Amino acid sequence: MNKDAIKLLAFDADDTLWDCQSFFARVEDDYCKLLADYGSPAEISDALFHTETANMPLLGYGSKAFTISLIENAVRVSGGRVKGETISQIVMLGKSLLELPATPLAGVRDSLAALSESGRYQMVVFTKGEILDQENKLRRSGLEHYFDDYVVVADKTAREYRRLCERFGVGINELLMVGNSFKSDIEPVLRLGGYAVHIPSQMMWKHEETEEYCHSHLVRLASFSELQGLLL
Repeated sequence: MNKDAIKLLAFDADDTLWDCQSFFARVEDDYCKLLADYGSPAEISDALFHTETANMPLLGYGSKAFTISLIENAVRVSGGRVKGETISQIVMLGKSLLELPATPLAGVRDSLAALSESGRYQMVVFTKGEILDQENKLRRSGLEHYFDDYVVVADKTAREYRRLCERFGVGINELLMVGNSFKSDIEPVLRLGGYAVHIPSQMMWKHEETEEYCHSHLVRLASFSELQGLLL
């Protein structure tokens, strides 16, 4: 990787800067218990995944979209028999995700501080989801002052990566994307000619699973702490 060519560092948020998926997994476990009368945990989870996938073109990503899918799926798997009390409990499960702590993962704060203080790069949070939810998580994380800006998009498409570069006045070959999802954070950037650092998370949402591969513009790191050694 030619670090001298890089001018813009873009960072994914959920499961890159802070833990997120484990909270969703915990909610899904509790959800399956609430709906135990209508199927096994595996059956409920599988049905939920298909409901979420079908809803993505209309609802996008994030806690609010997930909550709507939780409710819709509960009605479907129960054949309309799910009780109002259970729906209320499901809503509360979904709302709990809007208050997850967004505690920075190990090495994140120190690495961001070092990169920011170096003055070598522009730095931006580039994430997908619902804007208010993502803004609140960034605020709760205490990391916002390390970034020049934050950008929340409905999905991380090639078009959005190009727009991000235009916003900061850089070429795609001057962008380095840092993230945990090969599907959303890494592959689109590599295909456009940019650089990427993949830091796999402990848990991965099924929708983000994809085949991974090596590339001359790609570096894999075991932890966020290694980023300083790579870029400074």
